Amino acid sequence: MNLREIIEDNNTLAGKVFDLFIQLLIIISIISFSIETIPNLRASTIKTLSIIETVTVTIFTLEYLIRLYVSKKKLKYIFSFYGIVDILAIAPSLLSTGVDLRSLRILRMLRLFRLFKLVRYNKAIKRLGRALYMAREEFVLFGITALMLLYLSAVGIYYFENEAQPEQFKSVFHSLWWAVATLTTVGYGDVYPITIGGKIFTFIILMIGLGIVAVPAGLLASSLSAARSENENNIDSNAQ
Repeated sequence: MNLREIIEDNNTLAGKVFDLFIQLLIIISIISFSIETIPNLRASTIKTLSIIETVTVTIFTLEYLIRLYVSKKKLKYIFSFYGIVDILAIAPSLLSTGVDLRSLRILRMLRLFRLFKLVRYNKAIKRLGRALYMAREEFVLFGITALMLLYLSAVGIYYFENEAQPEQFKSVFHSLWWAVATLTTVGYGDVYPITIGGKIFTFIILMIGLGIVAVPAGLLASSLSAARSENENNIDSNAQ
């Protein structure tokens, strides 16, 4: 068994062990990152977190270099989604210096990209990505329709409520917040209609909003089912 099979083939025992090890390391790293945000940590805790960060970054860096080494098309890997996520996962620590440059603290946020590394090792997440890709045209159409409804809702409530509540519904743009909260059925209650026409219009928009929430859920469920069937067919084909 060569190095490429261990790194890239998760159907073998060694590949599965490697995948599980990296997944565990990612979770430990994210937990460590979260603990770092707790104020007034003891010096011993900070030191332990620092050691964990050093170890995880070292292993992630070695993983990246090994993947680059075994890759047949190195440039393709470097600029691929996984390649970019892999480098972003270690970038904050690699770019860290001993100087307290506050502007560089935003780089700490890049450590959250380690969560995306889990996508590489999780078949269920891969199926979700495949499902989203299969239904991409429907989601684009749905997104455009939702934006149109959002705008029309803002215009409608503006005409119903502008005179009664000029401060809350100053313009169509101010009314967009109400439209978002209503169409998504969140209903924060900070902006609401008081006129009869506005209340009836809100009821209609709420009913439409319920449908808007249901449509993408149905699309995703259908695509996930298709992705699962596709995956099972591929497994059967490989077995034969």
